[in-house]
Amino acid sequence: MIRIGIVGCGRILAAHLRGYRLLRELGFDDFRVTALCSRKETDAASYVSRDGGPPQRTPVSDMPGDPLAVGGEYLSDFQDVDDVKTYTNYRQMISEAPIDAINDFSTHALHHQIARSAFDAGKHLLTQKPLALTIKAARQMCEHADRSGLVFGVFENARFRPGTRHLHWLFHGGPGGRLQLVLSANVARWWAPNRIVAETPWRHKLLEAGGITLDLGVHQFNVIRHLAGNVKSVEGRTCVLEPQRVTLDNDGQEIQSMECDADDTCFASFETEEGIHGSLTASWAGHGPASMIGPGMVFHGTGGKAAGDEFIDGSTQTMQLSTLYETQASEETQQGDFPIATDDMFALTQHDWLESIRHQQKPEIDGREGLWDLACAYAVLESSLAGRRVLVEEVLNGDLDSYQQPLNAHFQIS
Repeated sequence: MIRIGIVGCGRILAAHLRGYRLLRELGFDDFRVTALCSRKETDAASYVSRDGGPPQRTPVSDMPGDPLAVGGEYLSDFQDVDDVKTYTNYRQMISEAPIDAINDFSTHALHHQIARSAFDAGKHLLTQKPLALTIKAARQMCEHADRSGLVFGVFENARFRPGTRHLHWLFHGGPGGRLQLVLSANVARWWAPNRIVAETPWRHKLLEAGGITLDLGVHQFNVIRHLAGNVKSVEGRTCVLEPQRVTLDNDGQEIQSMECDADDTCFASFETEEGIHGSLTASWAGHGPASMIGPGMVFHGTGGKAAGDEFIDGSTQTMQLSTLYETQASEETQQGDFPIATDDMFALTQHDWLESIRHQQKPEIDGREGLWDLACAYAVLESSLAGRRVLVEEVLNGDLDSYQQPLNAHFQIS
């Protein structure tokens, strides 16, 4: 039995619990969540039982497919909860709770601290993306995990999206041919023009490793690296378009405001080691209707163009990518991409991590993968500050860290 302690009981926890519930419904019964930890005891207690307990916070999103739109999931939906313990101090939970492994769903600034406590106590760890608040902190986490021999994964759900699996097949032996170009632009779609993102002020503070580049960039670069290979160089520009952000109540009245010093807008061009080029634009700002390129990321290969669930080949014939995958991808490919009978990205990510613990093997997204994703995102920020194109290797090996120096100093990371 794998006993799991969860640190961080914010709104995203509902999506994680849904993933665990789906695994239980598929017959996986060798894991239990035995402890929950949150700074507010009521937040931890609100996820324990459907019968009684404080109310959960209302989901902050109504966008289809957004994990922050999930609500109403409880531990009691898939396990007994009589012995589940709640904590307000993660160190106390790690030292005394009956746990073998930890899910860290806390804020960016806590990841390296929780990892240190977890590995020192001999606990396996799954850390929410981004891996850490700086490259130096992330590297120390990876080195500590290596020394401990424990399973260390990064919760990067973007890799486990069905669309990501389909795209990898499409451009690696499928009809998409060789991938050449990646485009993404998404402005004023989320939290625009000046709402506090997910009602979490830390996302807008530089010293909390906030900002859209770190929050969303690691997702995008994980997918890009999976499809196009490691990123070689990046040229980026970031800015704060809305220096003051607010939270509104249901009547549209302002109930919270804050000053922001972490980027809400980023632009980046990149080249991979395989010679694939691309550009990324994202912003939590922007007045008026949203501006997007396609329904998400757009991919051009020698065999055609993929956008969303559409693939258009050289004859301009539009086909459904998911149907192509189901009918043309090999059984081995499909079984490898979806080893269990669900396409829920949270369930698949948790399953991969649990399997790694069961068999003492490396998860698909381990700490080193998360370190690369973080280096790509930080390359955008470091490039913007330096005013030049940078090599990801400069950021990865610590030669370029001007943006990160205040964070390392503040958290005494040396």
